[in-house]
Amino acid sequence: MFDLTIVPRRRPIFVAAILAGSFLLFLVQPMVARMALPRLGGAPAVWNSAMLVYQALLLGGYGYAHALGRIAPRRQAAVHLGVLLVACLWLPIGLRAIQLPADAEPALWVPWLLTASIGPLFFAVSAQAPLLQRWFSLASAGQDPYALYAASNLGSFAGLAAYPLLVEPGLAMHEQRLAWSLGYVAVIALVAGCAWALPRGAEGEIATPASAPPGRGRIGRWVLLASVPSGLMLATSTFISTDIVAMPLLWVLPLGLYLLSFSVAFAANRDTADLLTRIAPITILLFGGVMVAGYAEKPYLTAGMALVLLFMASVSVHTALYRLRPTADRLTGFYLAMSVGGALGGVFAALIAPAVFDWTYEYPILILAAGLLAPQDFLAGPIRRLWNGSPRSKTLVMLAVSALMLVLILTCTEKPEDVVSNPMQGFAFLVVAALGFAVIGRRAAYAIVLVGALILFGGYRSVALSLQGARTRSYFGVYTVGGDNRERQLTHGTTVHGVQLRGSGVRERMPTTYYVPGSGVGQAMLALEPLYGPAARVGVVGLGTGTLACYARPQQHWRFFEIDPAMVAIARDSKKFSFLALCLPHADVVIGDARLRLSEEASMRFDLLVLDAFSSDAVPMHLMTREAFATYARVLQPRGLLLVHISNRFLDLTPVVAAAVQDGGWTAARLLYLPPAGPRNGATPSAWIALSRAPAVIATLARRDSTWHPLPINPGFTPWTDDYSTILPLLKGGH
Repeated sequence: MFDLTIVPRRRPIFVAAILAGSFLLFLVQPMVARMALPRLGGAPAVWNSAMLVYQALLLGGYGYAHALGRIAPRRQAAVHLGVLLVACLWLPIGLRAIQLPADAEPALWVPWLLTASIGPLFFAVSAQAPLLQRWFSLASAGQDPYALYAASNLGSFAGLAAYPLLVEPGLAMHEQRLAWSLGYVAVIALVAGCAWALPRGAEGEIATPASAPPGRGRIGRWVLLASVPSGLMLATSTFISTDIVAMPLLWVLPLGLYLLSFSVAFAANRDTADLLTRIAPITILLFGGVMVAGYAEKPYLTAGMALVLLFMASVSVHTALYRLRPTADRLTGFYLAMSVGGALGGVFAALIAPAVFDWTYEYPILILAAGLLAPQDFLAGPIRRLWNGSPRSKTLVMLAVSALMLVLILTCTEKPEDVVSNPMQGFAFLVVAALGFAVIGRRAAYAIVLVGALILFGGYRSVALSLQGARTRSYFGVYTVGGDNRERQLTHGTTVHGVQLRGSGVRERMPTTYYVPGSGVGQAMLALEPLYGPAARVGVVGLGTGTLACYARPQQHWRFFEIDPAMVAIARDSKKFSFLALCLPHADVVIGDARLRLSEEASMRFDLLVLDAFSSDAVPMHLMTREAFATYARVLQPRGLLLVHISNRFLDLTPVVAAAVQDGGWTAARLLYLPPAGPRNGATPSAWIALSRAPAVIATLARRDSTWHPLPINPGFTPWTDDYSTILPLLKGGH
């Protein structure tokens, strides 16, 4: 008989090994993404391909852990320790020195580069959680190992949060690589300790599973239950960053809450999981409808509700998964099915949905799926008796629920634009809440109310806009073209990214938003001929709606760099925006990541280079490093002018540019533009910094317009490099 008194001494080594492995696994993903930025650029195709690599390696690791179950435990340990030691050949962790061709296809080259760089290490560590849980079950004479999965996800959450909050701000990239590599060696030592705890002799022989194998239906349910929260996590990130608020580091929160939901759902103490699961259906019903409406007036409240909705839905669906778990002898197969489901959910939300939908329709679809899969029980005895009556009475109640939802939809969605502002919405919300309490526990009726709420509070408006052809979606987000006979607007989610005045040819040629003549870039454009003559050469990073093209003059040479082909299509469609058609019909547009494309340009190619990649609230860090500014200096002639747009609601990017100015020997000035009182004609506030290696160029700008001021210097700010950068010191207060 196995001595149970030694179990408490062995449990900590298993907990530590699982925590450390999961910590490293989620630390390496943002770390490698950060390493790859300068070489691969920031195109979403790169990161979608990287996601597939991670999912494939995770599947491989779980499949490998499952296959090891066919041999004796101590032989499993020998094999796994051998795999961990072989993977040491890839230390210190980093990208391999593989030269990618200039026309490298991300879908092919990114998986190859990442697999060759971190594949063996990621594969070896990814097998830790299921494999060590199985070992713990053997070493503890059959104790339930599933609580260790909560520890695994706690480690994953810690690794995810540690990178942007501690590791990236505190360590340069070469130090991060070294620290991760030392952590990997520590994991090998912990795994060896777990292996030592495995039983010997007859108890250590291969054990044939005693429980009946799961049927296809049960395996399919495991996959389905794992796929929905995984997809909902990615869909939540996409939805709140495109339709609500594009806040830096926001992507950490959905993934972190998703991981924490596993810790709650798989915990040994069931009280919290059972409580949250019981109230989850009403949360999904009420918050789901509100979220689809996308109330931009209160973005932080709405984003908070979206995160609560994700956590509640994930806990409830993962609790349903936990309740279907097999005995420990089938554990690795269970986790393999979960991994398949997680991968399928990720592929649907990250790859299929952007290609199929013109809006984030995957979000309400996955909210509906979560509502249908979450465990349900009647909230009160009278409600139970209502639904457990005769077939005729149940049919009448279903018809009444359906009719009431139909009346609400027809009453509150007469016009798409009235969905949010209609005063009936408050009344409808109360009715839906009351119906929700009445139908929870009866899944078919609940489905009717949930579908009705999703349509009622925003789904109808979204479908109407799609039918009008007003939306375009790419891997960069959702673009909506709207407006009236006075102006046309382009919005990216809820952020305005371009305005064109309408009514006459003169109005349609007027630069607007951040680019009006009084702005920093407007002043630079007006100074082009005095500075560089009539044949000035202009490069612009960021096409947008093509507004800047209306500063172009006949003898000048212009080239735009735009990462999103969908944006190019919108700018060239004169039925949407006519800046290019009217001002620069044959505009030269280079598609791709700007830093990579500029590195292919000849030296001294431009007189003026406009860097307009920061008007949204996401910051492509690789465009702001010492190495990036060296590229800009190379493609500018010695007296060339660099204009950097730093308008941002959440970050003050001035210290980054100021550090680059000091580090690179530039002279700089800043212009903060505020539109004058009265009619704005599409003008918006903006902040621009002008840089040049020739002080006389900056002096010329300052003489022409007194609103240029010296750039403030922050002596304590560390310049960004490809080896080190962090946005934490740049976060603005009061938001």
